[in-house]
Amino acid sequence: MPTQRRIRFVHGQCGWMLATVLVLVSIDALTYELFFILALIGLLTITVLTAPFAVVPDWRRRLRWIVAVGGGVFIAIVVYRLVRIVSPVVGIISPEVFPW
Repeated sequence: MPTQRRIRFVHGQCGWMLATVLVLVSIDALTYELFFILALIGLLTITVLTAPFAVVPDWRRRLRWIVAVGGGVFIAIVVYRLVRIVSPVVGIISPEVFPW
């Protein structure tokens, strides 16, 4: 049975992501990359703000894996953007190499 803190964490994350979508749609800037980055920032913020002091429940330990995967995807997005910006200038890799 889920605890009250876990439910509060999930509600906070869902609220953050819903607010992010609404703000991005209202300023006409909704992209998958931007939404993912802002959702990851929200996840990290909510994780820190709701961290317990003494005992770490099992679901909080599993949350580290989600944060680690999110960090890896964030690094991949940054590298992809960097290659797209730098490669035409330097001429190392053409942007057509990437399938997306």
